[in-house]
Amino acid sequence: MIMTSLTGKRRIAFAALVGEDDVPGLLTLLRSLALSNPGVCEDFIVLHGGPGLPPASVARIHALHPRVELRPAGTVTAGSRRDLFRIRDYDTVIVLDPRTVVRGDLGALLRLREGLVSFTPGDTLVIQRDRTDADADTDKDADTGKDADRDTETVTSGGEAPISDSPADRSAYELSDAELHAAYLALNGTVHHDLIVHYGTPHVARTGDVESARRVALAHIGAGEFQEAADLLGSVRIPVNEAWPHEVFGHALMSLSRYEEAEAQLLLATAAPKRAATAFARLAQIAWIHGDDTTAQRHAMNGLSADPTHRGARQMQRRTTGAATGAPGGAPGGAPGGVPTPREGAPEDQLAHVAYYMPQQGNAGDKLLPESVRLTFGADTGPRRWHSIHAHRLFDEAALERVNARRGLVIGGGGLFIPDTAPNGNSAWQWNVPDALLDRIDVPVMVYAVGFNAFDGQSYRRERFNAALRRLVERSAFFGLRNHGSIEKVRALLPAELHEKVRFQPCPTTVTRQLVEGWTDPAHRENTVLINAAYDRAGLRFGHDYGHFLAELAKAIRALGGHAEVKCVAHSVDDERIAFDLRREHGISLPVIPMYDSENDEIRDIYARTKLVIGMRGHAGMIPFGCGTPIISLISHPKMAYFLSDIERPEWGVSVHDKNLGAVLTERALGLLDDHAASVADVHGRQRELWQVTRANAAELRAILGTSTETSAGSRVG
Repeated sequence: MIMTSLTGKRRIAFAALVGEDDVPGLLTLLRSLALSNPGVCEDFIVLHGGPGLPPASVARIHALHPRVELRPAGTVTAGSRRDLFRIRDYDTVIVLDPRTVVRGDLGALLRLREGLVSFTPGDTLVIQRDRTDADADTDKDADTGKDADRDTETVTSGGEAPISDSPADRSAYELSDAELHAAYLALNGTVHHDLIVHYGTPHVARTGDVESARRVALAHIGAGEFQEAADLLGSVRIPVNEAWPHEVFGHALMSLSRYEEAEAQLLLATAAPKRAATAFARLAQIAWIHGDDTTAQRHAMNGLSADPTHRGARQMQRRTTGAATGAPGGAPGGAPGGVPTPREGAPEDQLAHVAYYMPQQGNAGDKLLPESVRLTFGADTGPRRWHSIHAHRLFDEAALERVNARRGLVIGGGGLFIPDTAPNGNSAWQWNVPDALLDRIDVPVMVYAVGFNAFDGQSYRRERFNAALRRLVERSAFFGLRNHGSIEKVRALLPAELHEKVRFQPCPTTVTRQLVEGWTDPAHRENTVLINAAYDRAGLRFGHDYGHFLAELAKAIRALGGHAEVKCVAHSVDDERIAFDLRREHGISLPVIPMYDSENDEIRDIYARTKLVIGMRGHAGMIPFGCGTPIISLISHPKMAYFLSDIERPEWGVSVHDKNLGAVLTERALGLLDDHAASVADVHGRQRELWQVTRANAAELRAILGTSTETSAGSRVG
């Protein structure tokens, strides 16, 4: 997808015009690109003339770059450019000359967004898509590219140029494949997943090098490729005293639900002081997954003894505090493992609820979600009516018995269909449920307002996830997804006969005003604009455009500051980075609201009292919208565009990649603020449409559960 995609993320490619005689130069160029820019791996388009390159040449090219695409061109001569301007499926094309090598950072070229720029030495061009549209069809001379050269800015690099045509520089990259692989694996700093896998896999197979295997496996884990990571580390002999490879191996194995094997690897890793804290934190997580809070607490404390600042060990310690006394450790309405407490109601009066229950200082949106789902079923959201099951804990025989003693099972809401949050080998999505136990649930299963949460460029372990998804849909009496984008994605993975079971159920946070009993809209709002930015999976969110986003956001904040006080609202601790970066890079200081420390009522109150929320997280849009507050979404994930499409207000979103982000954001924000009463009324009107869907679904759920009681609003399941 190019700039017309949901997120507007720029698609960037390198390209080269290559004849058969240019192949040796291209191979050297590809080696130099990898070694001088190890963290960059964009598609590489090889435009070739004639009937095609010889198969041996094609194989050598593919061996050096994992994302090469060969395309036929016209007669390839030194001056031909027409075909370069006809590459229209990318937003930015960086043309490299196969007679040159890359010896420096190409970041400046990757960040270019406007114009047609020619760099020397060599025939290096940076072409933007608007120029391909304008120039490709008007180029009159296929060989000289005469018209394509018009309005071209030529830049001769001062100082150390990143591109060189020097024979001495070229000779540095005349390497065999084995030498290239070894050189890349020896690099420090950031490397790209695709390159380290492409070079590292044959390197490990050839050498058996454990450190290289660890690095490649870690890259696999970062991309959610847990089986590949486990297979690679399982193929080498890891010495007992090599702690880091054991720790990474344990991480991969636990992500596949191979818990006993993972424990063995992690225990070996605890022997090394530098890896002990992480290894103990993972051991604590495995114990917690199995419902053993006492052991989890012990491992977490051991981790903190090794490193008192370790965040993962601290989170597990907090999550399991009180385990010895049986107090709840992270889920409302009962202990997270599902053991009844004196506060719980009778099982036959309860619904079981699988959800992601946030620990302390967890994501504010996910913290609010379980209560919001429960409000659609009735005003009582506590343990009298609800039995909590944490999605990330292993659903075992004891959990099955407890669920089957309840009236039904509610799953949701939130983006539970995501591959790399609490990964497991049982389902390949967030609920850690084996197929065999899912099949034995004999009460109604209701999937409620769940989202398909993959980023652009993020994939699932398709076979396992598809099988688990189909089984879940087949078993469900109700299967409601929170936006039509998720519906489309999920239906595409199912056989046609199951498509109609997948229906629309808006996230309940979007109808908060109708769900919270006694809700009153604020008589007076603070003259504030709240801004939220997210940094999880930052590479997938921003690509090469983070600097551009930050600069454009700074422009908008300065403009909006003359109309309202601008504050940063942090759903998670990491969200505070936007305040630090704005101050460091642009001299802008923003007050920070640490919403991750707020309780649910406070979250709703903050969002109800402000005038406008500009948010990047999904629930930094849905929650304020549900509270009746105008929103603008900073789109870095498809789910933001899905929601705005559902409410028929795409103009309430702007891509973080938008070339004119600052001006567009300012214009739209001031438009909402200038006639604020009308903006609020529009939010209310859009919300009523979602409320009607929720009410209709509630009627069906009442029939499924065999209840007929309605609240005064006539909407809750009862």
